[in-house]
Amino acid sequence: MADTAAPAVQSLEQLCIDTVRTLSMDAVQQADSGHPGTPMALAPLAYVLFTRHLRHNPANPLWMDRDRFVLSAGHASMLLYSVLHLSGYDLSLDDLKQFRQWDSRTPGHPEHGITPGIETTTGPLGQGVGNAVGFAVAEAHLSAVFNGGGHRPVDHHTYFIASDGDMMEGVSHEAASFAGHLRLGKLIGFYDDNHITIEGDTGLAFDEDVGARYEAYGWHVQHVADGNDLDALDSAIRTAKATTERPSLVVVRTHIAFGSPNKVDTAGAHGSPLGEDEIRLTKQALGWPSLEPFFVPDDALAEWRKSRDRGASLEAEWRRRYEAFEAAQPDRAKELGRRHRGELPAGWDADIPSFPPGKRVATRNASEKVLNAIAPRVPELMGGAADLAPSTKTLLKDMGDFSAGSYAGRNMHFGIREHAMGSVMNGMALHGGILPYGATFLIFSDYMRPPIRLASLMERQVIYVFTHDSIGLGEDGPTHQPVEMLALLRAIPHLTVLRPADANETAEAWRVAIGHRHGPVAIALSRQDLAIADRSKLGAA
Repeated sequence: MADTAAPAVQSLEQLCIDTVRTLSMDAVQQADSGHPGTPMALAPLAYVLFTRHLRHNPANPLWMDRDRFVLSAGHASMLLYSVLHLSGYDLSLDDLKQFRQWDSRTPGHPEHGITPGIETTTGPLGQGVGNAVGFAVAEAHLSAVFNGGGHRPVDHHTYFIASDGDMMEGVSHEAASFAGHLRLGKLIGFYDDNHITIEGDTGLAFDEDVGARYEAYGWHVQHVADGNDLDALDSAIRTAKATTERPSLVVVRTHIAFGSPNKVDTAGAHGSPLGEDEIRLTKQALGWPSLEPFFVPDDALAEWRKSRDRGASLEAEWRRRYEAFEAAQPDRAKELGRRHRGELPAGWDADIPSFPPGKRVATRNASEKVLNAIAPRVPELMGGAADLAPSTKTLLKDMGDFSAGSYAGRNMHFGIREHAMGSVMNGMALHGGILPYGATFLIFSDYMRPPIRLASLMERQVIYVFTHDSIGLGEDGPTHQPVEMLALLRAIPHLTVLRPADANETAEAWRVAIGHRHGPVAIALSRQDLAIADRSKLGAA
């Protein structure tokens, strides 16, 4: 077990860190539900990251060029809520006291749109890793498009924290492989290597060398042997930020429920309250100045609240640079602003074709024509397929490939990674300035159902192009016949599912998908030719 003895004289930094620990254990105890151990283990990392490195402004959580932070280990939500409150976001101590309660601003897992400073909804493990990759993809693309001429209006990092469980989930493997291939140098992850899951030691099911795996993916990997070593954490983050040619992973050895005399390094601290007696013993072991629940020392709060001044200064410096960019390149600055506001260009749908009756056209082929009519007028539209672009007809003509070192291209090659594709697209949509689409066969929509569900929960504008609808697939047979997929997709709240019956309905489906701001849209398209209806007899599509 870890040494949990309190230092002889508690430094101000240690007081700040232990404030996160005590708030986390108190909130979980009051809710009688939650995960106290991981926030207690990660408090030092959160302190170093949020006070020394993360470019954020608590007064303006939506600052365009802020760094993005994703807690993929969403069960450790009290870590993030504590830090947001202490840093000065619009999240009160009373909000922390309502942790996991109905209609609370501090739900059991972080939810985008509920709590200021939460970049994405996490909880289903592994999804945050894919979201973080999507944030980094968006930053890389926008910086390639808008930076230049001595100006860098887009220049920020994406950070994420992943648990052992995140690293086990397949979506994190897919997303990490994708990020390494793309050499996303502004993506920095932390692996909370605490050796504990709900059932016990991770050795029950998981003993691989995660760092070596990430190195094989093309990531730069560092190891911090002690998660309480602030200097080592600081040095590792600095090195990761200086490593610009590939993404970085910092493997941090932590001890779940650090400070708890009887529950440190045990599964009992993972998903249950410590108990009132153990909380008292833990506070005494930490040298905590009060046994009162939710006690925040004035000195610690004042130190954390310096984030307000730091954040205001960082944003003010960026605004000076942005004003110089606006003065030098007003048209490009106007375009960047439009994209981030999510406003469509005037006349974006002017070139959408119509299809005369009397012919038979597969709706996937009609979609290809419509997509390529829209793309030149909607430059934020970018995406691709899970190695199926020739079949899904989703290649943007003459728009270039998004690839390592060539991030201005708009055609993405996700590889055979549907799950990661969905998760990455969520991150792209959440970042702002990007309208992502992704394609695969309808039967394989099941591979990406978790991120589809999360996009729907967050009401993010993501477009799914699902081809090879119906049983009309010829020799592919029953393994590729999506007889149940439409019903499954339509069961997801806030997901709009469109199944156009002909080419003109396909054009209208794309018109709906591009204009629908509050939620994802799935378009199901045929492989086989379909008759084009005579609209003079049947009415408009």
